[in-house]
Amino acid sequence: MNKILLPALLALALSACGTTGGTKATVEDHSGGAAATTGQAGAETTGVGAGGVAGNAMSDPRKDPASPLAKRSVYFDFDSYVVKNEYRPMLEAHAGFLKSKPELHVTLQGNTDERGSREYNLALGQKRAEAVRKTMSVLGVSDGQMEAVSFGEEKPRNDGHTEAAYAENRRTDIVYSDEK
Repeated sequence: MNKILLPALLALALSACGTTGGTKATVEDHSGGAAATTGQAGAETTGVGAGGVAGNAMSDPRKDPASPLAKRSVYFDFDSYVVKNEYRPMLEAHAGFLKSKPELHVTLQGNTDERGSREYNLALGQKRAEAVRKTMSVLGVSDGQMEAVSFGEEKPRNDGHTEAAYAENRRTDIVYSDEK
């Protein structure tokens, strides 16, 4: 009996592993992009396009280098806390983003170069952060979504002692609370 049963079970197992030929598997496209294409071997595939894997990685516009939201620093002239007009498009983009996402908060971090006393630099850094906060408030961002703080000269972006290094350090940085 074992001589008949064993070959029958082996034949049954091998037939179960075989292909059916012509059966098509489907892959759902959740990217919202291009429609699925059908291959000859019976499998359907989708291309990875703008809405595919790359699109998911870039779904946050703040991480898109081409977006104005990727820019996070407002630079100031020496001993000034006037927001220059050149930063208005960037601040409008951040304001629009914050208005569309009321659950998000930002910290506006005012910074100065190393010249001046510690107390003076803390006050100037606060004025720079407040100037950016007021600009964004005028653009419609809720005061509850923003906090202005000063680091004075404590967080230099450039440790050099040249005018170019000082210019990099005279800034207010926009820091989103969900990205800390």
